[in-house]
Amino acid sequence: MTAQTILPANSVTGGFDVDNSAMFDGTSNYIHNTPGSAGNTKLWTWSAWFKKVTVGEDLGVFGQYIDANNYFRIKFRDDDRLQVDQYTSGTHVVNFILTQQLRDTSAWYHLVVAYDSAQGTEANRVKIYINGTRVTAFNTETYPDQNVVTTLPVDGTPIELGRTTDSQFFDGYFCQVCLIDGQALAPTSFGEFDSDSGIWIPIKISGLTAGTNGFLYTFEQTAQLGKDTFSGNANFGTEENFGTINQKTDTCTNNFCIWNVAADNLDVTFGSGACKVVHGTSINRRPVISTFGVAKGKWYWEWKAAGSPTAANMEVGIVNYASPTSQGRYLGQALTSDADFTTYIGDGNINVSGSASDSGTAYAGGNIIGVAVDVDNEKIYFYKNNTLINSGGTDYSGMTIGSGFIFMSNADRSGSATYTASVNFGQPVVANDSDAADGNGHGRFEFAPPSGFLALCTKNLAENG
Repeated sequence: MTAQTILPANSVTGGFDVDNSAMFDGTSNYIHNTPGSAGNTKLWTWSAWFKKVTVGEDLGVFGQYIDANNYFRIKFRDDDRLQVDQYTSGTHVVNFILTQQLRDTSAWYHLVVAYDSAQGTEANRVKIYINGTRVTAFNTETYPDQNVVTTLPVDGTPIELGRTTDSQFFDGYFCQVCLIDGQALAPTSFGEFDSDSGIWIPIKISGLTAGTNGFLYTFEQTAQLGKDTFSGNANFGTEENFGTINQKTDTCTNNFCIWNVAADNLDVTFGSGACKVVHGTSINRRPVISTFGVAKGKWYWEWKAAGSPTAANMEVGIVNYASPTSQGRYLGQALTSDADFTTYIGDGNINVSGSASDSGTAYAGGNIIGVAVDVDNEKIYFYKNNTLINSGGTDYSGMTIGSGFIFMSNADRSGSATYTASVNFGQPVVANDSDAADGNGHGRFEFAPPSGFLALCTKNLAENG
């Protein structure tokens, strides 16, 4: 076993590959298109794959807003339950709040909402599916009366992805976003269960009629992420507050590692798809941990602090427990109850389990620190701007307390400073001068990974983890 927290991994090899996704930062990114004519407001299907990277907050997903009394939306509530609702003339005519909480920030989920209010049987008028399985457990379950129309997809009002009526924005990633106008479809139009693993995986969307206002966003064009690649009607979306860095290859068929926002992260905040972290000033100094844990193989990632933080405050390295919770500890200190750390500190020291092992070269904000972890031989190599700091690597076999998995980590050593740092597990959130892939062709790094070291993504984990 190599990935402790991926549910589901969606890393089945072979079959259909989704090449691109779009990253939404939770603050201002959204895509909208405005229909020029009326669609079928009694009959439609919406399908999307997503990876949410925030827990405990309201997150907008998809919808169409006419005014405060008339809208349709899909959103996450602050209890991490999905809500699908339609407000008409100030009254909830559709309202579903799932019992299930979706809190796994390492996972790609597939969501299908099929609406057909002409159905005589109430329970057939709205169908919601997660990962190919129909949802039947709801905290709130309000079906529409027969032939009730939605605001979706009416003409003249923007259809929005990544934002809802109350300007709540989505924090995470989308891929394969599809609206079918005029049909209520099953999830098998968009995915299937893999015959060997049982994992729900995407299929190529083809042979479907998009309808008047239908579209498919595949995010394949960097300069036009909202291009409709399916309907033939040019129902293109307009991107708001996006840049070229928002196009990703982190998808439902190749899931990349990020920081684990669902862990016990005290006094830190995340951004940029959970690949950027702001360390606060609390004395607790809790480190952040990667979503992926590895038990074998060779792995590479890059890290960069912004600004000019004090050298001794910056720490980057590894930990052998998924969620170290002892307050007042930092990377390089041995935790007597749950985990050990190995870290490269900004002042140049490399510590293993609280003891200095090597003395390297000091680094500062703006430097790119490459981390190459050889789990098979229990060696870690640190690079400063592509120059190896610890020749021969540092032996971290002294890390004895933990889960048996190695997780990537970053911390603030002093607990009294604030600094921001970005991580690149193969998906940069700060533009590279060059995009170098690993030996398997995965990842986009500033510097080429050392020979044999790979990006932390599920395709690599499936073959080498």
